Parts: sequence; C-alpha cells; structure tokens
Amino acid sequence: MSDSTESGEAAESATATGPAVPGEAAEPTDPESPLGTPGKPFDHHSPFLWGLAVGAGALVAWWLGGLLLQIGSVLLLIVVSLFLAVGLNPLVELLMRRGLKRPWAVLVVTLGVLVALALFIVAIAPIVNEQVQAIIDKVPHWVDDLQHNRTVEDLDRQYDILDKIQDYLTSGDLAQNVFGGVLGFGLAVVSFLGNVFVVTVLTLYFLASLPNVKKGLYRLAPASRRERVSLLGDRVLRNIGGYVSGAFIVASCAGVSTLVFLFAVGMGEYAVALALVVALLDVIPMIGATLGAVIVSAIGFATDFRVGVFCVIFYIVYQQVENYLIYPRVMSRSVNVPGAVTVIAALVGASLLGVIGALLAIPAAASILLLVDEILIPRQDRR
Repeated sequence: MSDSTESGEAAESATATGPAVPGEAAEPTDPESPLGTPGKPFDHHSPFLWGLAVGAGALVAWWLGGLLLQIGSVLLLIVVSLFLAVGLNPLVELLMRRGLKRPWAVLVVTLGVLVALALFIVAIAPIVNEQVQAIIDKVPHWVDDLQHNRTVEDLDRQYDILDKIQDYLTSGDLAQNVFGGVLGFGLAVVSFLGNVFVVTVLTLYFLASLPNVKKGLYRLAPASRRERVSLLGDRVLRNIGGYVSGAFIVASCAGVSTLVFLFAVGMGEYAVALALVVALLDVIPMIGATLGAVIVSAIGFATDFRVGVFCVIFYIVYQQVENYLIYPRVMSRSVNVPGAVTVIAALVGASLLGVIGALLAIPAAASILLLVDEILIPRQDRR
C-alpha cells in the first residue's frame, strides 16, 4: 500500500514539473513560492545562445582593437625603448664580466652615452649647422649654374622650371608644406623632444631591470618548457643586441669613409654634415646607403662635374665593399638572414611602421628564423 502511494506521489510530482530532460538534473520545486514553479533551463546548444556569444566576442575584440590603435604610438615607443635597451645590454654584460655589478655597469653605460651625446652636441652640432646653412645658401647659386646648361636652358625656356624651383626654395613654402608653418614646426619639435625623453627614460628603466623583465616573461611559459624558452629567449636577445652594435659599426664606417673622401676631393666645406647624413641613413636597411650616396653625389655634381663623377664612382665601389666585406663580417655573429628574407622583411617593416619598422625588421626576421630552426623544423622531422 505504501509503495503504490509513493509511486502515485512521484507521478504527480513529475506531471506538475513537466517531463524530465535526459541528461539534466531535475529542478528543485517549491510549490509554496509566490513566483511560481521554475521552468526548464536554457539549452546551451541553442543557435541563439551561440550567436549571442559570438556576437559579444566580436564586439569585445573590436573594442580591444580600437584601444590598441589608440595607444599604438605609445606601444611603438615601448618597442623602440626595448630595442635600444637590448642593444646596450652587451656593453653592460661586458662590464659585469670585468667585475662590476649590474647597477654600476648600467650607470657607467648610461653616463658614457650621455657624455658622447653631449660631446657630439658641443663639438659637432655647430659645425653641422654651419655646413647645412652653407648648403642652403649655395642652392640658389647651383640653380643659376644649371641655367647655363643647354638642355636645361631648353627645358627652362619651355616650362620655366628653374625659376619656379628657386622661388620655391627661397620663399619658405617648403617649410610651410612640410611642417605646416611656424606653429606646426614648433609642435613637431616639441613632440620629437617629448618622444626622445620618453624613450630615454624607458630605455634606462628596461636596461636596469632587464633580467627581471626577462624572468617575468619566461614565467609565463609552462614549467616543463620554461628552461628551453629561457634559452631561446636569451639567444634572441643576444641576436638583437649584436645587430644593434653591428649596425652602429657599419654606419660609423660609412660616415668615416665619406668624411675622408670628401676632404680628399675638396668638399671639406660640407664634409662633416654630409658624413653625418650618410651615417644616419646607412642605418636604414636596403635603401639608406643609396639615399646617402644620391645626396652626396647630387651636391658633388652641383659643386663640380668631376667631383660628382668621383662621388658616384666612390659610392659604387664602397657599397660593394660594405655589402660583401664589412656587413657580413660584422653581422656574422649576430644575425644570419638570407638576402631575399632581408629584402622582404625590410619592405614589410617599412610598410607597417615606416623607418622604425625597417630598422626592426631584420632582427625580427632573424629571431623568427631561429625559432623556426629550433622548434618547427625538428617537430616536422619527428613526424
């Protein structure tokens, strides 16, 4: 009798709450609740819920992407600071091997860089300023000299090219178009100085705390792979540091050789300024050396035709020496990137981040190739 009574009560309970859903726990019932009996839970495999979740995820991703674009300039400064810190780190480690502790080694390197910049500003900047001003003052005279060339005279008679160039250079429209006037030029200078200050501070911070930064990043890897990640990461950082040091050496060779050559051919009036331009441009992969050669050769032709020919011959020979002798020897211990990969990486980096992207492209490509050789290829060989 009791069994039949219990089965009847269970049937009534099932009827009141609805049929049980297979695989789901029965909902607790409270017949005395003023809000009624709870219904069945939502089906988590419902297309509506899936669409809602995907749409919410897409909106969050779009929002995060907008935030990244807004702070893109800040992220770029951080990347440049890390790049410079890693480039200066070999000097710090060299001093540490000589017996100095890291804080003192960082202090010595920092003071050395600041003293070098101060000496450059005090000793070289006035000379560069005078020579740049001399070049600017000579531009109208060079344009006048071009007017005596027959081919140029014919073109100028038809299109009035030289007068337009001379008026454009002397009227101030060039600065107006490039910088947007005095206000735009002032804002550009202030922005540049602000970025230099931020990069300097961040570089010093990263240089002082680089071991802690590396340790923190390596701890994000699983414990079973942390040692290998640490070894690969240290190898990548050494490659980047070696590339920065090597690029500085190659650029210094280009600047010094240009300085000696210009004094030899009688262009000592502009030698220091042009050598500095060549050294700075030579840091840019692939096109920097060519741009420097074009600028020096153009001024050489404007000064004297024979000097221009000598400039062209010198840079053709020097670029072969740099490409096949200086650059491979300097970079052989840091980066080993095939020529085609170098060109592709420089083009991609320049299209993404301009000059800074081109500078970062080669060490980034070397790091990717290292990871491919150490991780991807051995994994593919085991299959």
